[in-house]
Amino acid sequence: MFESLSYLVLQQYWWIIVSLLGSVLVFLMFVQGGQTLIGNLGKNESEKTILFNSLGRKWEFTFTTLVTFGGAFFASFPLFYATSFGGAYWVWILILFAFIIQAVSYEFRTKAGNFLGQKMYETFLFINGLLATILIGTAVATFFTGSGFSLDVMKHVTWTSQARGLEAALSLHNLSLGLAVFFLSRVLATLYFMNNVDEDTIFTRSKRHLLINTLPFLVFFLFFLIRLLFIKGYAYDPQSKIVTLENFKYLHNLRDMPLVLTLLLLGVIGVLYGIAISLLKNKYTKGIWFTGAGTILTVLSLFMIAGFNHTAFYPSSFDLQSSLTIENSSSSRFTLTTMSYVSLLVPFVIAYIWYAWRAMNKVKISRDDLKTEDHLY
Repeated sequence: MFESLSYLVLQQYWWIIVSLLGSVLVFLMFVQGGQTLIGNLGKNESEKTILFNSLGRKWEFTFTTLVTFGGAFFASFPLFYATSFGGAYWVWILILFAFIIQAVSYEFRTKAGNFLGQKMYETFLFINGLLATILIGTAVATFFTGSGFSLDVMKHVTWTSQARGLEAALSLHNLSLGLAVFFLSRVLATLYFMNNVDEDTIFTRSKRHLLINTLPFLVFFLFFLIRLLFIKGYAYDPQSKIVTLENFKYLHNLRDMPLVLTLLLLGVIGVLYGIAISLLKNKYTKGIWFTGAGTILTVLSLFMIAGFNHTAFYPSSFDLQSSLTIENSSSSRFTLTTMSYVSLLVPFVIAYIWYAWRAMNKVKISRDDLKTEDHLY
């Protein structure tokens, strides 16, 4: 089946898969957002325990999706993996560190006799929620704004900044996406708590913080999106493969790909609808599904804009011809074909995650549930 597809179609197929995994990862970062809100929503130890256990039942979904996303990117577009991880390694080391302390914290936060103490593990979880969201968002922004690197004929990377990727945060455009992801994760977290926790006080506080975090999210996201439509983008000629700067490139991509434009509009509407109905309707608990689905569609469309329509998805602002495209950075045709058969298992994995999620969410978490729990986070 996949053998009959052209090399380019296989490359595009895997860009869609990677993009979808990245989109789901951003949605699942409500766990990170929730970790930064514990102090605001939980005013005593009992309430904090409820919130930590609500998130503790889902944090492995986020971690697993992150690993799957990274693995799929490595297998399908290894040159990107080598270039970014080999050059901007301080960013990725910090992201990796943030997720390591998250895993440790959930396992040891309430363990008797842990030498760091419960408060330290709670601090680690806050750091994870802050660093992971902002750094991942800022790193993805460089898919549009470019990074300072060059590749020689042997594909060895030379990074022009000693900050090794951290310099991306000095750009307001890049940082605006990182902050948008941070506040979006907090928006999703409040909606998740409203759906998952059976405590009136937590519901009321979550609704208030939903509004508080929606406003900066909209400011930073709209700044990033509007500016994106008017900056120069990195286009390449499909025949010569030469990369050039094109005025309004990403706006042109939306014009040339009406399906992607539709996905973006539906995604934005879904995000706003889930927020609005949760704020306006009394005791409404299902906003997470509208905003979550909208998040996935919006992020997916951004990945499409970055990689399709003859666009360099990892551009070099230092040496245009070192920029990476889905054509010059992918694995071999044989590798992509073989992996495509493995990708047929993805729907079954998604079905299992959905089943496990529903099983854990049949009953909202409450104080009484924690009294019968064998394991508390």
